[in-house]
Amino acid sequence: MSAVALPPTPKSPGVGARRKDPKQLPTLPLSVFTPPNTGTSDKFPGQPSPSTLHPEEIIDAHVLNASGDLAGWKSETGQTIGGRVRGIVLSLHGAQETDVEKVVQDAASASSSTPILAIAVPFKLEDGAPASPPPYLASGSSSKPTIALTTTFTKPSQAAIDALSWALAQKFTVNIDVQSDLQQEGGWEALVDLITKATASPGAKKGKTVLSNILPPPDDLALPIVKLLTHPSYRTYQDQTASLSLCANLYVNFLPPAWGAPTPPTPPAAEKTEAEPEADKASRADVKEKNEWKRRIKMYIGPAVEAFGFQRILFGSSPAAPLSGSSSASNAGDWFELARESFAELGLEQEDLDAVFARNARLAYAAPSS
Repeated sequence: MSAVALPPTPKSPGVGARRKDPKQLPTLPLSVFTPPNTGTSDKFPGQPSPSTLHPEEIIDAHVLNASGDLAGWKSETGQTIGGRVRGIVLSLHGAQETDVEKVVQDAASASSSTPILAIAVPFKLEDGAPASPPPYLASGSSSKPTIALTTTFTKPSQAAIDALSWALAQKFTVNIDVQSDLQQEGGWEALVDLITKATASPGAKKGKTVLSNILPPPDDLALPIVKLLTHPSYRTYQDQTASLSLCANLYVNFLPPAWGAPTPPTPPAAEKTEAEPEADKASRADVKEKNEWKRRIKMYIGPAVEAFGFQRILFGSSPAAPLSGSSSASNAGDWFELARESFAELGLEQEDLDAVFARNARLAYAAPSS
């Protein structure tokens, strides 16, 4: 049998042909796959410990004192945050109208190691838009510190809408202390309605609004956290916080909550002993109470961050305007530690912590542009 001739073998593509149109593959730097060369560990770095995460600087966006006296605030913050404070927003909420101008002048001229970024003067929403505002509310005022407004919201009215719209059109930053019962039917809706209608006109979008007493909102500590998760009030808080975040130029103050109890202190580190003294037992009780507060606080921070991001939340050390008979006292230093740890334990970045504790306040209370 004669041999059958095989067809010629097809030529394989040469090297040049294979390189003619190479496929572009995504590349990652080798550093992604290389652990840090520390000489002590071959593990990747984890999240920074909450105990070591501190804001680079602090601007306290809510220091409440009707007389303008900062002595009490300084004594509470001196050893805890005094060295990091770069400015404050002084609220004169509760000051008599006849005394406001003098207090503003005294506070503005007083020499202090703590700069006053802004002074929030009383302003009544229920009085409507002022026909003849006092001199310190004159339109276009370029006074330093910046003049802001502080007011209280209790119930909706056309006068309140007109007053807030006027203030925002004058480029003021308005701190609204929410003292209405948000848990009642229509409570949250009334607040959203006020902000929405007051900012409806283009001119009213020049100013900024800061809400107090909603982060965290008033709460009942007797309600266990496991039940709070499914409670109607918490679900409403989640929904309405998202609604508020849609309003232009709106911020929220992160203040000591009105929970009918003083802010728990930060216990000092106790040494271990064989026989536990009574002081150590008390310290352990303080730690337990503080951890319980942090768990509850973080439940409210979560929806607020989802709605507003870290860019529209301001740290302040004074509670909202105290109600008659309220026992929600707070030490500024204790609240700072509780607030810092609550945010740090969420695993946020350094820049986010710096935004909440300083940078956002500068933006919210910056002098209005002409």
